[in-house]
Amino acid sequence: MKNLLTRFIGRRNSWSIGIYTGDSPYHLIPPKGIKNPVLTAKNVTDRKALYIADPFMSCEQGIWYMFFEVLDRNTEKGEIGVATSSDGWRWSYRQIVLSELFHLSYPYIFKWQGVFYMIPESAESKAIRLYKATSFPYRWEFIDNLITDSEFLDSSVFYYNNRWWLFTCPSTNNDILKLFFASDLRGPWHEHPASPIVRENAHIARCGGRITVWGEKIIRYAQDDSPVYGHSLRTFEITKLTINEYEEREDSHNSLLNTNRKKWNKIGMHCIDPHLLSTNKWIACLDGQHKHIELRRGIRRI
Repeated sequence: MKNLLTRFIGRRNSWSIGIYTGDSPYHLIPPKGIKNPVLTAKNVTDRKALYIADPFMSCEQGIWYMFFEVLDRNTEKGEIGVATSSDGWRWSYRQIVLSELFHLSYPYIFKWQGVFYMIPESAESKAIRLYKATSFPYRWEFIDNLITDSEFLDSSVFYYNNRWWLFTCPSTNNDILKLFFASDLRGPWHEHPASPIVRENAHIARCGGRITVWGEKIIRYAQDDSPVYGHSLRTFEITKLTINEYEEREDSHNSLLNTNRKKWNKIGMHCIDPHLLSTNKWIACLDGQHKHIELRRGIRRI
């Protein structure tokens, strides 16, 4: 056990967070002038962190806020932390903002009607849980369970054509993707007739970041979790989305993240959150892995 703990400490920075920029959400690369990663476990001051991962961000009144999983070395449990930046390039860690008795990760944040919400992965609770910011960005309260009775992984929600849509992976094998829709964020949620839209394919099932609406395009990022978890990201354009039909096609170039890999993210990427700054100018936060990390109960779901 002592040797195992030593190995944990030696690999505490296996997942970290960087910044990419580009001219579209399909084409993002490490920009000149940024030294990635911009945040690592060493930046966390209120926990002894093994790693940080699953970043999502938002800009409010000129300040960027980034939320991400912090895996506590002592408890082996994920909590949600936040960092801030005045330019999106240089980041300062602030604190843990959400903790539960169960593991949390993938803090999917979004703003709706002037209020910030978060849907973190809470698979151990066997529910997709909705939180609301009572004092953004530091205080969050649980509002409701949206869908229950499964270990839902990395749920991603967005509003389009007067409806809410939700993708989720109810499989610890990372090989199934289900789709739900609702007229109201708090439900009731209905499973789409085409769901599961991915079956027995760990290359493309589990969501890998924010569902991005760009003009008439809807972009879904997927984790490629085969043959190893979190190997890379793939990009899909949703070409048909109604309450009765669903179609998507993979980006033919898939050049988003499979090139320009550096030391900090050379063996893994599995979450990205792109934001439009101005015409043909995008910024994205993403995570990266440079060493595999093993915990006492095996490979940890991040």
